[in-house]
Amino acid sequence: MDDQNILEVRGLQTYFKLDEGILKAVDGVDFSLRTGKTLGLIGESGCGKSVTAHSILNTVQPPGWTNAGTINYRTQAGDVVEITKKKSNSEEMRSLRGREISMIFQEPMTSMSPVHTIGHQMSEAILVHAKDKKSKAAKKEAKDHAIEMLNMVGMPNAPQRYNDYPHQLSGGMCQRAMIAMALSLNPSILIADEPTTALDVTVQAQITDLMLQLQEKRNMSILYITHDMGVIAEVATDICVMYLGRVVEQATAEELFRNPIHPYTIRLLRSIPKLGQKVPGARLDAIRGNVPIPLGLPEECGFRSRCDEAKDGLCENGIPPLVEVEQNHFVRCFLRDGSEGL
Repeated sequence: MDDQNILEVRGLQTYFKLDEGILKAVDGVDFSLRTGKTLGLIGESGCGKSVTAHSILNTVQPPGWTNAGTINYRTQAGDVVEITKKKSNSEEMRSLRGREISMIFQEPMTSMSPVHTIGHQMSEAILVHAKDKKSKAAKKEAKDHAIEMLNMVGMPNAPQRYNDYPHQLSGGMCQRAMIAMALSLNPSILIADEPTTALDVTVQAQITDLMLQLQEKRNMSILYITHDMGVIAEVATDICVMYLGRVVEQATAEELFRNPIHPYTIRLLRSIPKLGQKVPGARLDAIRGNVPIPLGLPEECGFRSRCDEAKDGLCENGIPPLVEVEQNHFVRCFLRDGSEGL
């Protein structure tokens, strides 16, 4: 495992057994997360981003399972843990979740219990990892720490909000509470799964700035999952573009936005509205079709059915490999890896 990396994912396959067949939600994903950096995982809904996150946390439940691949994590103590070899309910995995690897979920209003206060849920998450969970001193310490974390993430009137229920908070406040809970045990990795999707633009910017400030303060690594190219341009140091359960392009954020190579990445960037380029009556440049359901698909480029550049006799010749076409710039495309004309 590279000393610069805190997390390495290699050949990850996470499948689900359905009545219709085997759904290949994640089908051979490779990436590395550098210590103290942000890796953006982007792509349309259904491309396998969230399943990848749950695979890292080892929380994929039946009918899902990890079919192949390795996930190696470097702990705060310096040990390397192969997560794919651990049972989901093992003591080691329970100790890693929250304390070492934490997650902000996509919908805070539905991720939190509606019948428990914010403070109760935060304190419970802290007490899970406490040595003396039932003592009055431990409970008071957990409460004080929870209020301290709420203050740190900018929650107004934190002591009062500690006793509020999720429905009493706005979307932005609820997301701040979720971030406070995720960071309460000072994890090394924060997985942010669409953390600003349900928020208005102003609150999105506040939450994004808050995460970057906390990252710099704690030297924390972030796996940022989103479909919003604008957000990822602001937060990420490295980017993986996912499509149909696979990484189709991988590069630094600067390089990817300067020189996108895969046809899918190019179309994603073209679909972003740009100031000053509006043509009366013109439609946004959209990618035709939808992401196919990964059930019984042919062994060919997954983007072939939606790609304007697809060529018969080439793009259906198996699944293209992820090839380094420029230094530290990887692309999964027969048209870009030198295969064309061979």
